[in-house]
Amino acid sequence: MPHFESADLRLSYLDEGRGEPILLIHGFASNKEVNWVYPGWVKLLTEAGRRVIAIDNRGHGQSQGSHRPEDYGAPTMAEDARRLLDHLDIARTDVMGYSMGARITAFLALNHPQRVRSVIFGGLGTGMITGVGDPEPIAAALEAEKLSDVPDRTGRAFRAFAEQTNSDRLALAACMRSSRQKISAEEVSRISQPALVAIGTKDDIAGSASGLARLMPRAEVLDIPDRDHMVAVGDKVYKAGALRFLETVSRGGVA
Repeated sequence: MPHFESADLRLSYLDEGRGEPILLIHGFASNKEVNWVYPGWVKLLTEAGRRVIAIDNRGHGQSQGSHRPEDYGAPTMAEDARRLLDHLDIARTDVMGYSMGARITAFLALNHPQRVRSVIFGGLGTGMITGVGDPEPIAAALEAEKLSDVPDRTGRAFRAFAEQTNSDRLALAACMRSSRQKISAEEVSRISQPALVAIGTKDDIAGSASGLARLMPRAEVLDIPDRDHMVAVGDKVYKAGALRFLETVSRGGVA
């Protein structure tokens, strides 16, 4: 996979297909393959005539990271995404992020609005504003000597996933302690690009899709039926809805 330099870190990305670009930003403890390649997003979008760029966030996948929380944070990782666009000479793109990637996408849209044509927030609604729980049990689980030492159910799930993906657990723990910056409702209201908020109806992590969408002037909601936070990302309803939204944006729609 190709790499680029961002703030002294070597970050990995993929760049496939031709056409209008879309940048994909994965969720916490995932990577570009697990979040976007394996569920079929890259194939779907390239076959739809899009150029697909997907980044491995710092400390994830094949990208370098650190074990210091101060080196992470969604605004910091949004700058990594912006530097990738600079590296590829992409002036403006649609952006889709899932979970933590949705939070990163929001900061990218807020801090560099001229670079972002539209946004898709997958797996994160009003949790972007209120927060999505205490990060410490997950961070502690990632730092534990072995899985059997982890008493917290959610922590065990993330620890097992990190082991499955052969991730740097200490980098993920550092990221968990710093990546969940809340965004105020006022800031969200300044996201003026066309937006789609796509959340599973059984997702008990994301918060309300409609509550987030109501704050933005050009946002709509996509309910992903009977899907929770972990499985909604590969759902056919999500894929079909995202394609329809992107096609509408390409035609200048979404008033």
